[in-house]
Amino acid sequence: MRQLSISYQDLPVSVLQWKQQALAWAHQAHEVIAYYEPNQIHYLHGAFQNLLGVRRKAHGAFEDGVALSLGELQALLDQKSPLPILGYLTYDLKNQVEDLQSHNPDHLGFPELYFFKPDSWVEWTENELRISSITEDPAAILASINQTPFLASFPENSLKTQARVQKQDYLQTVESLRNHILEGDVYEVNYCQEFFAEKASIDLLATFWQLNAASPTPFAGFMKLEHRYLLCASPERFLKKEGDLLISQPIKGTIIRGATPELDQANKQALASSQKEQAENMMIVDLVRNDLNRIAQTGTVKVEELFGLYPFQYVWQMISTIIGKVGSSVSVMEFLKATFPMGSMTGAPKVKALELIEKYEKTKRGLYSGSFGYFLPNGDFDFNVVIRSLQYNAQTQYLSFEVGSAITYDSDPEQEYQECLLKAAAITRVLEQK
Repeated sequence: MRQLSISYQDLPVSVLQWKQQALAWAHQAHEVIAYYEPNQIHYLHGAFQNLLGVRRKAHGAFEDGVALSLGELQALLDQKSPLPILGYLTYDLKNQVEDLQSHNPDHLGFPELYFFKPDSWVEWTENELRISSITEDPAAILASINQTPFLASFPENSLKTQARVQKQDYLQTVESLRNHILEGDVYEVNYCQEFFAEKASIDLLATFWQLNAASPTPFAGFMKLEHRYLLCASPERFLKKEGDLLISQPIKGTIIRGATPELDQANKQALASSQKEQAENMMIVDLVRNDLNRIAQTGTVKVEELFGLYPFQYVWQMISTIIGKVGSSVSVMEFLKATFPMGSMTGAPKVKALELIEKYEKTKRGLYSGSFGYFLPNGDFDFNVVIRSLQYNAQTQYLSFEVGSAITYDSDPEQEYQECLLKAAAITRVLEQK
């Protein structure tokens, strides 16, 4: 493995432009890309590390640095390599974690999970970037990125998406879920709807950077797996391990940002004092505490922050932080079996919520409400919740994004529908610029 460090002052262009050139270089010559963007956002327990990893060929076995199942992922991690391991978990990995099945149509075609050891990778730190490679000279990579063309302005999109579920059907489904809650089947269930476009032609890199500028978040990212793409602007952390500390930060509670400072503070206070939003958040906090207690050391799980309010470009979010300590013997398989899929995108009790989601939603979620992240050589890891994200299959030209909300008995169907539209705002602004 060879490495090269470069001070930001020695770059021929700004750091942001060099990042854009690096992603363009990656896209030109590699079948697999994983890029993690923290957007310099200060976040409790930190944001993503700024990291880009590439692999020229997607195929391989776990011995060759590719994992396509939980068992292969564990075997890949057990090799104790000095390389990071990058990739994703789709929502339907739930079927490997629990005794569940999925029969809804899949329009995107992502494998249930995919992790890879990169051939080459770039890390951005506070003062410099570091290029590492097991296949190429880092200096040659630097020269290639420096020579990659850069567009100072991105073309506008003019895509129109359509709802998979018509509004009246959505409202009726919320009522059906409220009846399940009344009957005691669940306390809360996260119901999502898809917006999609067929025969969609899109400049993926330009759209990613536009989405990232329109809605900067601490857990953004870009994933390419051959002809399948994820463009992610997630504000939510699923699970992070740092040393023996385990951190989960579920989001439940959303309100629009105000047009003036006074309105913005009023909306913030409205969210802070909403008993409905607090109740939704508390249900998921209890679920996450229960999940972490399955793997954490006895007595170490606690709520570090309850009902924290965080500002993003378009919305205020209510975020709680739950932590616990874990021993070194806990395997990644055990982490995932205890916590995946995340409570904020499923409901409580989790398994029954998963069954109702399968019954009432019309398509497989794919990477939406799955997780995108990385494992570091020292055993730490960090994974987001894939929300506020576009999925795209370039082979079929099928584009999709989903939004959802937590349904409780107190939910008003019309308000839940409007919350979905609010969450979709950043994406629709980027897609429908003309």
